[in-house]
Amino acid sequence: MLTLSTPDTRLAADGSLPSLYTCGPITRGVPQGTPPSPYSKMALGSFLSQYGRGVFAFRLTHITTSLHSGFRMVIKNVCCIGAGYVGGPTCSVIAWKCPDIRVHVVDKSEVRIKQWNSDKLPIYEPGLDEVVKECRGRNLFFSNDIDEAVREADLIFISVNTPSKTYGIGKGRAADLKHIELCARKIAEVAEGHKIVVEKSTVPVRAAESISHILSANTKPGVSYQVLSNPEFLAEGTAIENLVNPDRVLIGGEESAEGEVAVGELTWIYHHWVPQHKIITLSTWSSELSKLASNAFLAQRVSSINAISALCEATGADVSQVAYAVGKDSRIGSKFLQASVGFGGSCFQKDLLNLVYIAECLNLHEVAMYWQQVTDMNEYQRTRFAKRIIGCLFNTVTDKTLAVFGFAFKKNTGDTRESPAIFVCSHLLEEGARLNIYDPKVEKQQIESDLTSARVTSEPERIENLIHIYTDPYQAVTDAHAIVILTEWDEFKTYDYKKMLSVMKKPAFLFDGRKILDHESLINLGFHTETIGKRFTRNTLLRSSGGDL
Repeated sequence: MLTLSTPDTRLAADGSLPSLYTCGPITRGVPQGTPPSPYSKMALGSFLSQYGRGVFAFRLTHITTSLHSGFRMVIKNVCCIGAGYVGGPTCSVIAWKCPDIRVHVVDKSEVRIKQWNSDKLPIYEPGLDEVVKECRGRNLFFSNDIDEAVREADLIFISVNTPSKTYGIGKGRAADLKHIELCARKIAEVAEGHKIVVEKSTVPVRAAESISHILSANTKPGVSYQVLSNPEFLAEGTAIENLVNPDRVLIGGEESAEGEVAVGELTWIYHHWVPQHKIITLSTWSSELSKLASNAFLAQRVSSINAISALCEATGADVSQVAYAVGKDSRIGSKFLQASVGFGGSCFQKDLLNLVYIAECLNLHEVAMYWQQVTDMNEYQRTRFAKRIIGCLFNTVTDKTLAVFGFAFKKNTGDTRESPAIFVCSHLLEEGARLNIYDPKVEKQQIESDLTSARVTSEPERIENLIHIYTDPYQAVTDAHAIVILTEWDEFKTYDYKKMLSVMKKPAFLFDGRKILDHESLINLGFHTETIGKRFTRNTLLRSSGGDL
């Protein structure tokens, strides 16, 4: 029977739980200064629930039942299947913040694991190199030995890709869960003892139920599972900051005694650095839907301000001024009100379309149409910007050279998935433009692959002859008719545009798809400048002789 006393049941100033607990054998041997075992926390019962642990009522009787059922566990080994943009950084931070836990990140790709074990990591993320170097070889390990890592792990994160289906029912919208299923089957095949399985990948509602069915259908004697949902809320370029100082951590679990224990285990890991009030526990299905809804709301904000940008261009208003005025309303706020060429990345488009598909499957057609408009507006914005470039260049870009600055979907990352640059560039290439492309972090092979893929063009050989990748932006603009900014890299603000203007064809154009430059200064230098959500009178008069936009 647990014995517990709590000398101070008040929350600390930062919202975390009191650090002084006196427990029976459950927490014996826990190092000084380390958060106590989740069982001691959960045994606090009504104390924990009154401080916002979520929908679960943590009762001592439940914990006692769970312990007698064989679910008692102290997390010593964590495994993450998938060494990508989510799994790698997430588990690196866990290893950094939890030196008492051994963390194994595994992946079937030998190339990717070699990169994680080298000085050049497979992804660029500010702060990631320092975290990995501090922990790698100490309590953070990268390996291709999936079987061994799963066997040794007490808790297993599934962090694999869940792209939209490219064929069959739900093509282009429904999430393809084949990698999730393969992970579940691999865990069932090699697991020993009790495992907590955590879906970290973004998945449709009730995906955890599918994982549970696969695991239970293949359960071996002496093996048991609990499946949790712990969605990531990382923004590429600020992922380490998002992990170290999260707005919130969601943990969804089964509403049972065993489920509560599993939730407590994962909560204990996050308690090493995340204040208690930021950890939200809820049902598994609510957790899964919360992730999709969050991305849908953020994408909606971008599409909303981009829709306003079109109105601004047509009326003479300035979208930056409108966004500032709107954002000052405390009910709305200023975040995600930066008009641009459109959103990209691996999540927004995919999750929106998944939400649309789910709504359609549930016969919620009006709901599906509502969210479909968000992605339709994004496509409209990208196409509109490309057409504006063509119109300003006297209605033709055939055989004209355009210097493209930025190919990643946002700054501080080398990720190009669903990047607006791909769609704008492909539109220009179809019109016969020659593109000199520069991005400080995206590899040459990635750019070439994106622009010559079957999804983008049916003429890859022709496209290859029209694109040139540069490592020096000043070389990229030589003899170019225009500069097109498609990623908001900070370094673009520091360039000597007077020097660039001197080596460009005249008249020289600059199209700022991210609204990051001083446009008045560029006009004074001699650039014909265009940006999102604003018209310049001088350029309007010039364009009247070159063609209607």
